[in-house]
Amino acid sequence: MGDISEHFNRWEFECKCNSCGRDAVDVELLMALEDLRKHFNQPVYILSANRCTKHNIFVGGAKHSMHLKSKASDVVVTDIRPEIVYEYLIAKYPDKYGIGRYDSFVHLDVRQKKTRWRG
Repeated sequence: MGDISEHFNRWEFECKCNSCGRDAVDVELLMALEDLRKHFNQPVYILSANRCTKHNIFVGGAKHSMHLKSKASDVVVTDIRPEIVYEYLIAKYPDKYGIGRYDSFVHLDVRQKKTRWRG
């Protein structure tokens, strides 16, 4: 059991710089991640969620990245290919959110404007 939801712990959302302490959790993002976990019935691993400006620059993130606003996560679902996760998310949220597919993970953010991409 997680400490902020059924399947997630706050530490999973921490900035990976290991010094800024950013660990905010957007409730709408958390609900979307819980849905993803329940749909596939597989663990969802958060590779990156919160980012401070310094860490965002270090990883080559977009200047106005949703990671900077605690509204984004890059995820891997155990035993599910990123393209399958991507297709599920764009079907589930046809008119909103930022959803991007990369070779090894999927980006999900809870902006209200629909944005799609493949990295």
